[in-house]
Amino acid sequence: MKKNGWILVLFVLLGMLAGALVAHWLAPVPGISFLTKSLPLSWTPAFDFYVISFNLTIRLQLSLFSLIGAVIAIWLYRKM
Repeated sequence: MKKNGWILVLFVLLGMLAGALVAHWLAPVPGISFLTKSLPLSWTPAFDFYVISFNLTIRLQLSLFSLIGAVIAIWLYRKM
C-alpha cells in the first residue's frame, strides 16, 4: 500500500476516535479517572469580508486515552 499524508491523517483520526471511545466506556471506573478526563479545546476562526463571510468551529475533547490511540495509530502506520 502506498503511504501518503492523507492515510496518516485518517489513521490518527481513527486512533483518536478509538481512544475517545475507550475513555468514554471506562469513565465510570474510579481508579483511572486521570486517563479518562477530557480537556476541551476549541478554535473558531471567522472572516467577514463585505462580499463573503466564513465561520468555522473546531472542537476537540482530548484525553490521555485519545492521545494513546493516536500514538498507536502512528505506530501502525509506520509498520504498514
